[in-house]
Amino acid sequence: MKTYLLALITLLFIGSTSISFAQKDSLLSTEGLEFTDGSSTEESELLPVPDDLVFSDGQDSSAQLADSSKTSGTATTPTPTPTDSDKLSLWGVFITGLLGGFAAFFMPCIFPMVPLTVSFFTKRAASRTKGISQALLYGLFIIVIYVALGMIISISFGSDALNQLSTNGIFNFVFFLILVVFAASFFGAFEITLPSAFVNKIDSKSDQGGLIGLFFMAFSLAVVSFSCTGPIIGTLLVDAASKGERLGPAIGMLGFSLALAIPFVLFAIFPSMMKSMPKSGGWLNSVKVVLGFLELALALKFLSNVDLAYHWNWLDREVFLALWIVIFGLLGLYLIGKIKFSHDSDLPYLSVPRTIIAIITFSFVVYMVPGMWGAPLKAISAFLPPSATQDFDLSVAQLGVGGSPASSDAHTRKYYDIFHERGTPKGFEPYYDYDEAIAAAKVANKPVLIDFTGWNCVNCRKMEANVWTDPKVAALLKTEFIMAELFVDDRTELAASEQYTSTYSGKKINTIGKKNSDFQASTYNSNSQPLYVIVDPEGNVLVPQRGADYNINSYAAYLQSGIDAFKASK
Repeated sequence: MKTYLLALITLLFIGSTSISFAQKDSLLSTEGLEFTDGSSTEESELLPVPDDLVFSDGQDSSAQLADSSKTSGTATTPTPTPTDSDKLSLWGVFITGLLGGFAAFFMPCIFPMVPLTVSFFTKRAASRTKGISQALLYGLFIIVIYVALGMIISISFGSDALNQLSTNGIFNFVFFLILVVFAASFFGAFEITLPSAFVNKIDSKSDQGGLIGLFFMAFSLAVVSFSCTGPIIGTLLVDAASKGERLGPAIGMLGFSLALAIPFVLFAIFPSMMKSMPKSGGWLNSVKVVLGFLELALALKFLSNVDLAYHWNWLDREVFLALWIVIFGLLGLYLIGKIKFSHDSDLPYLSVPRTIIAIITFSFVVYMVPGMWGAPLKAISAFLPPSATQDFDLSVAQLGVGGSPASSDAHTRKYYDIFHERGTPKGFEPYYDYDEAIAAAKVANKPVLIDFTGWNCVNCRKMEANVWTDPKVAALLKTEFIMAELFVDDRTELAASEQYTSTYSGKKINTIGKKNSDFQASTYNSNSQPLYVIVDPEGNVLVPQRGADYNINSYAAYLQSGIDAFKASK
């Protein structure tokens, strides 16, 4: 059982990062975008921007292309429908909630209560059937209570407000601080509890019989265990809110409550299973501390989101890695008993599961160390700041294959100083303005690869680290294309002369990110990143656009198909 628990803690961290961040990619605002259901390019009317429009991270995009608003004056894109990536995002929220619920079950505030709760159903019920039915209702009420919490947040904010929270620098910084506070709570600095009067009042109502008594029994569990579950719930809600999904908080709480309720119901149905449960002890506090370290590591991702989008330049890639190395190094020392917190009991020896987790943790630390000198660290590249933020990078030479020297006019390109040093993978020299890229393509007689990306696009980072670094792909990108890298979440203000009201949405376009995101949605009927579009020097699409594709051969074939289409069009 302890082995399963330790494995669960590892899965929780993976779930709260790879699942969570793989769905939320960028600080993308919905402001300035509007989708219309037009059947012709001549007669189309502007429609209001949907309130629940959410920008999501697409791993593929097969939507049909629309005519460019630049040529027709009015975009004719159909109203977008929920995509597979949206559904995947909600599944990611649910699975993360599920893992969080299982982790919460082994917290000191809940685990010792299992025998007492189960004995209530098995001994006080008139029959076994009634005891099982009461346990099922108890589990159902646990689910209802936590899902209701998620629904309250969903209804109170709505998807548009949640998306605004997820794209707002202040709130992302607040999320960072909240997770740091939760980590401190798990370390034992203090306990986050509800008022004792409220707790006692709820507990007294649980003595009532019937459905009301069972409901308040479940409510008492939620209230009494809040000091342990509060930080986990808070993290799940922050993570769900950061995706901007309308039902995200409710789905996250559904997964959490389901995982929390299942053990109580199962033990009530099969009481003999409790004999195999480990005894309560100091290991329960160790679970809290381990989760505290993971909370601290997760908090840095929110700080990195803000740092990149607002150009604070606090967390370069090596700084982020250094902090993670220290955090997981301290976690490893804690697991082997070299570090002890105030509520920890003595550790006379290392158990086998604890030793295994310590080995995994130290191995992870050793794996990250070469990243300080530019190693790609492909397994976690999606979670790290862009490789371009790395000051000292020994791996740059790997990108030199098949490429040509940097253009002499690179430094004079529009927005070069904003994006190149921190946003573009080393070894590439793209344009950052669509019109400039088209003009360059006409001179060079090459197709243009438009890369709609973002500062915090997780899948974009994964593509750049795992696919673009392949020699074959790098050679095609450098020699056969004019690259246009358009950031959709940048908050840099446009010059006053460049700000305008979009004819597509009727909204004010005043930042680089809004300009690029409006262009992407109106012209290519897509609002996900990364999105790759290959066009000729006149802006005509050559092959169907594509999202993230981690298969190197498949992506290289896509690039080659664009090259072939361009040559055939001459």
